[in-house]
Amino acid sequence: MTYFLLAFAVFLLLHLVPAWPALRQGLIDRLGRSTYFAVYSLLSVLALGFVFHAALQLDFIPLWEPAAWQAWVTFVLAPLGIFLVLAGLFSENALSISIYQGNERPGAIVTITRHPVLWGFLLWAAGHIVPNGDLRALVLFGGFALFSAGGFLMLEKRARRRLGDNWQAASKGTSVWPFAAIIRGETRLRADPVMIIAAFATVAIAVWLLLGGHEVLFGADPLLQATVS
Repeated sequence: MTYFLLAFAVFLLLHLVPAWPALRQGLIDRLGRSTYFAVYSLLSVLALGFVFHAALQLDFIPLWEPAAWQAWVTFVLAPLGIFLVLAGLFSENALSISIYQGNERPGAIVTITRHPVLWGFLLWAAGHIVPNGDLRALVLFGGFALFSAGGFLMLEKRARRRLGDNWQAASKGTSVWPFAAIIRGETRLRADPVMIIAAFATVAIAVWLLLGGHEVLFGADPLLQATVS
């Protein structure tokens, strides 16, 4: 467990960099925006791999019996999560996590929620807890889910502080909860090229994972779970 906690601590510390404006901007000024995001993305992937490797070293302690229906929780939530992460990262969004945070019109994904990356990561993590049913999966994916949930308040405060008097105008027509602004009649659901590309990319990733990619990466075939009686 110590090894896992060390790996998760590294993951958390790395993801505190964007939350520290002075450090983040200093790195961008020194490295350039493109280089910063490329290096940060690479380190994030490596840190994520470190966490998974550490989790796999934990003893397998079952918590509940497997059932075929549990796999469908992942089949539904994980692709939604992947789509939101991809669309969120590559859409213009000054209110949350995004590669692009300039002054252009916000991407269409913000009509669904202004924190698509956090929601995507949360759904992806939550979708992996139910079908695994063991302690290490609960610790691993539960930790990711809690990390994502805790990010909402932090990002809201940071955006309000950074935007100041522009906050009301910038946040108009969007919401923290998915589809809340649409339900309230403050905006309409729309799509743009980033969302369309993200949707196609999500389908491609999901098909690849189901046809063997998931087993190659993680040693588990999700389709077998769906046939458990």
